[in-house]
Amino acid sequence: IVLDGPDGCGKTTQAKLLAQWLQKQGVPTASFRDPGDTTISEKIRQVLLSPEHIAMSTRTELLLYMAARAQLWQEKMLPVLRENECVILDRWLSSTCAYQGCAGGFGMEKVIKIAEGSLERAWPDLTIILDVDLKTGAGRLSVRPDRMEAKPREYHQKVREGFLKLAGKRESFLVVDATSGIETVHKKVVEAVKGVSFT
Repeated sequence: IVLDGPDGCGKTTQAKLLAQWLQKQGVPTASFRDPGDTTISEKIRQVLLSPEHIAMSTRTELLLYMAARAQLWQEKMLPVLRENECVILDRWLSSTCAYQGCAGGFGMEKVIKIAEGSLERAWPDLTIILDVDLKTGAGRLSVRPDRMEAKPREYHQKVREGFLKLAGKRESFLVVDATSGIETVHKKVVEAVKGVSFT
């Protein structure tokens, strides 16, 4: 299960709450963030998000995100899935589609083609897009934004549009209005998960 959405949507908080809820239901659950959670992926994350790398191109971003993702899959996710545990992800391929594919202008279909060629499993069973308007999202961010958060307003508007466009194309995607409080959004996320059959 992936929780994704624009910066400031609350996905990290909601991913933690969902993992806790699943564990209370007796579902063995592991949580990861993308990019990150392996030594290699964390180093890639530092390069991607550091404000000093302002000259980084969209193509470079895309390939670095895919590299971090491939490492996370191989090193952490695959062993957990083989044990039939549920995996909760804070971001995944949907982010690259929205950020680099749509807002960055690389093209969503090209991103998907690269992902499906480089990842053993590109798409999760369920992706929940936490949707917030730009004003709400910006108000939740730290006063010291990372390189991606610091991009212009127009970029972030395209990111939001990209998430919604992708959600409209794929059956395994659900959009949840994340403008309300943490507990209200959590209840919506739980209802979304309850409504899906996992095989």
